[in-house]
Amino acid sequence: MKGKRVALLTLFAAALAAVAIEPAAAQSADTTTERLIWNLNNQLMYIAVPITILVEAILFYTVWKFRNNESPLPTKENRRLEITWTVATAIILLFVGVASYQVLADPFVTATPDTDLDTVTDGEEEEALEVQVTAQKYNWQFYYPESDVTNANTLVLPSDRPVRLNITSTDWLHAFHVPSMGLKQDAFPGQSNYLITEATDTGEHQLYCAEYCGVGHSQMLGTVEVRSQEDFDSWLAENGAAGDSGNATAGNATSALAP
Repeated sequence: MKGKRVALLTLFAAALAAVAIEPAAAQSADTTTERLIWNLNNQLMYIAVPITILVEAILFYTVWKFRNNESPLPTKENRRLEITWTVATAIILLFVGVASYQVLADPFVTATPDTDLDTVTDGEEEEALEVQVTAQKYNWQFYYPESDVTNANTLVLPSDRPVRLNITSTDWLHAFHVPSMGLKQDAFPGQSNYLITEATDTGEHQLYCAEYCGVGHSQMLGTVEVRSQEDFDSWLAENGAAGDSGNATAGNATSALAP
């Protein structure tokens, strides 16, 4: 009996340690989108780790206790045990469902054409920035309609300001993917898909095409530069007139990779 108590206390302590320690894979959130995703990941880990420890402990205990049993007997019916694990499973699934729905329903994770940007900005002074993202063999084109600025392969965004990306394609399937910002969305010809996010830190992020799109797929890379609002405004002013020709040239050079 004493051994069982020690085993249970050890298991309980391990579960508490697992809950108290952040997941090893966790990283700093650079956007509201990434923060929402990692918070959900942490919540699910707090449930998954103790359950895993409990199941493995029962498994090892069972194997050890009955290691010399050459004539095992059928399991006896235990209604209390069955009701207990059924209720516990229902509670866990309810928690997972509610937590996941709260994140998946958030416009910073799942945006639609009908998403009201006024609710996203939540009374902020700066309005949401609109950017048209166009994928083509094998480069990215970014158009800022408010400033009539076009840039190739480098998406420049302001920090601490909501941004809506209108993603489409001119030829076939591509996928806009910035892992470090928690952003991923398909690019379909003749169709617009949306991403809404808000960068919280300045810096550079790698942009990939996450859908195999032909011989130049591996070279369909880009950069996302997050700048302060002041630096972003300066960049728009510099590229509003002089930058168009250079950006178009860069886009044409990359398009030459197309077969």
